Order: sequence, then structure tokens, then C-alpha cells
Amino acid sequence: MVVRSWRDEPLTVLHAVGDLDVAGAPRLQAALDQVLASVDPPKLVLDLTDVPFCDSVGLGVLVATLNHVQHAHGRFILVLAPGMISHLLTITNLDRHFETSSSLLDARTALGTAA
Repeated sequence: MVVRSWRDEPLTVLHAVGDLDVAGAPRLQAALDQVLASVDPPKLVLDLTDVPFCDSVGLGVLVATLNHVQHAHGRFILVLAPGMISHLLTITNLDRHFETSSSLLDARTALGTAA
């Protein structure tokens, strides 16, 4: 997994590429930890449109991040393409807890930062 992050004031965007599984999840977790330590309250957008697969370890990273952001009174939006991750969130009923978007532009608009 490759994770790239950048600040797009006032939010932080992370774009992940690759499988969010037992091998890739630690890379995403490290990137998220770095971002969450530097912003308060966090306004975080995680683009998973280039992530074709997510296992239980990856799902745990997403849930832990959501809990951290909610505790810090921030916002966390997942950018998802139709497919495996959207389906996974639906069948686990986590779609009721995560704020999702179909594009980075829509996520930025939801956070009031679209240019």
C-alpha cells in the first residue's frame, strides 16, 4: 500500500493505493497517526477509490480512526468508489457510522472547502 497525504486547508487529504489488508494496514495507520497528531480538531478525507480490497485489519484501522476523530470533535469522510469497500461497510452496518462521498470534490464541498 502507498499512502500520500497533503494539507488542503483546513482539511487533510490522504490517498491510499493498494490493498487495505494485514500487510497494507500498518502503512495507512502510520500515515493516519501522523496526521491526527498534527491537527485538532481533525478534518480528514481518506480517498479509498484506488483500494480494491479491505480485510478485517483494514476495517479496524478505519473504525479506530473514526472513533479518534469523533472523540476529537472532528470530521472524517471516506471517498469510495462503488465496489468491495462500499459493500463491506453496508454488510457490517458501518455505512450508518461513516460519512462517505463519491469524489474528493464532493468531500471538500461537504467540509465547506471546495474551491
